[in-house]
Amino acid sequence: MNRRELIQKTTLLGLGTGVGSITGFKKAVAESYGTKSPVKPPSPLHAPAAGNLPVAFVLGKDAVVLDFAGPLEVFAGAATMDGKSLFAPYMVAVTKDPVTVGAGMKVVPDYDFKSAPQPKVIVIPAMNFSEKDTEMFEWIRTASKATDVTMSVCNGAFVLAKTGLLDGKSATCHHGGFFGFAATYPNVHLKRGARFVEEGNLASAGGISSGIDLALRVVERYGGRDLAVQVADGMEYQGKGWLDPNSNEVYAKMPELTGAHPLCPICLGDADRSISSSYRGKTFYFCMKEHKEMFVKHTDVYDRFLAEDAKVV
Repeated sequence: MNRRELIQKTTLLGLGTGVGSITGFKKAVAESYGTKSPVKPPSPLHAPAAGNLPVAFVLGKDAVVLDFAGPLEVFAGAATMDGKSLFAPYMVAVTKDPVTVGAGMKVVPDYDFKSAPQPKVIVIPAMNFSEKDTEMFEWIRTASKATDVTMSVCNGAFVLAKTGLLDGKSATCHHGGFFGFAATYPNVHLKRGARFVEEGNLASAGGISSGIDLALRVVERYGGRDLAVQVADGMEYQGKGWLDPNSNEVYAKMPELTGAHPLCPICLGDADRSISSSYRGKTFYFCMKEHKEMFVKHTDVYDRFLAEDAKVV
């Protein structure tokens, strides 16, 4: 029994013959999303009648759980018209040994990079990685030549950018990673305030829960608005960010950095007043010396953000 069948069967056990109320409820849920999206409808993707589109979840050390588990739940809940699973998710890593992800959870990959089947969708969560992870970068780079969507979630954008695939393109990441991303990958057009960004077969979501919205967007592209609403309903997910890629505008501008409770300009975390640097007549504080060094080296990023902020109404 798959996840969808389990939810359906337990729902029927709990509600008995209340079919009319279920129908009315689902109609109300659909209406709550509205019939019109505030932005241009997404470009459709082809979904075979038999479903089972392979979706690869790339795992690495300390991968953020909701970054991959949120989209996994979305894709696992989508079905074709005749009830078959629309997607066939699998986990892939450098080896098939258990990977320790966030909070110490251990996940056993289904494949290593050498044996993984060609995916139609790739999901890349935030994780710890280094220059040594060449096999992962090469697999993403090569496999993406034949994907419909290669998507990063949160600071998984750093991994996707590391492959070079985002050069000359637009992307977003967690708002706490904006400065570091802009400094590290100057050839990528960072879009602050975007819930998700799509360009060609590449896509990137903002922080953590944004991955759920981008996954719903992908479901909508394959199966239509009604299917995406059904999946969101099944998850009791009431977020509507998947309807509007610009819905993260609260993060479009830098917050106050130098107030009574100073924030580190690099990660926007709480700053340590013992680590400071002055620029343009202001004293900035940092959470660690490495972030101070990055700021001093890349004040051009700060200046660029200031200029962009001035244009935001």
